[in-house]
Amino acid sequence: MAELLVIEGLTKRFRGLVANNDVSFALAAGELRCIIGPNGAGKTTFISMISGHVVPTSGRILFKSRDITKLPVHLRARIGIGRKFQTPTVFDNLSVYENIELAVLATPTPSRGRHARIMRTLDLVRLAEQSDRMVGALAHGQRQWLEIGILLAGEAQLLLLDEPTAGMTAEETHSTGELLRRLVRELELSAIIIEHDINFIRDLKAPVTVLHLGRVLVEGSFADIERNEQVRSVYLGNA
Repeated sequence: MAELLVIEGLTKRFRGLVANNDVSFALAAGELRCIIGPNGAGKTTFISMISGHVVPTSGRILFKSRDITKLPVHLRARIGIGRKFQTPTVFDNLSVYENIELAVLATPTPSRGRHARIMRTLDLVRLAEQSDRMVGALAHGQRQWLEIGILLAGEAQLLLLDEPTAGMTAEETHSTGELLRRLVRELELSAIIIEHDINFIRDLKAPVTVLHLGRVLVEGSFADIERNEQVRSVYLGNA
């Protein structure tokens, strides 16, 4: 598979603190990647530099072979990079349909095709039957799925998801994993997922990158990561 995202020597310093240090990373088109690590490992800073919310101190970010290191957030969104924060940013006083419609209106979709695109998106995120419901009445997991739907409606090709299962029930967490696998399979999307729920990561069966002290400690399958003594040491607080 072709590389969608390439990161070269990415570093971020906040005065005396080094949040990320010389991180290199590559993500293929149509790939799910999980990023794990103890608190303070630099996970959120890393994806914030990809989304444009944090400016790197040094290094390069290439998206579809284009250098986007200095590109502002709104232009990264326009070329296909969508960011989901831990807390859903949706409009509670609008319907599910209207939330997706707002995202579609920001794209070049012709007016005659908007309804079909909205309903297709709602079907993808399992909310078609909730289309007329006010967002404020949705369950927590449904609100999380709606925000993923908003990114899809905005034509995101790379999803940056920060703890997408936080606060979910076990059933919602399982459904979220199925949803992400479906999006990759049917839409050939790519996603980088920060998550603390190890069982969720195991079920995704996706490659894993472990960050520690701002650096890439190790990468590999979940089975490889689970057996790695360095990773065990980091999570037990011995490194």
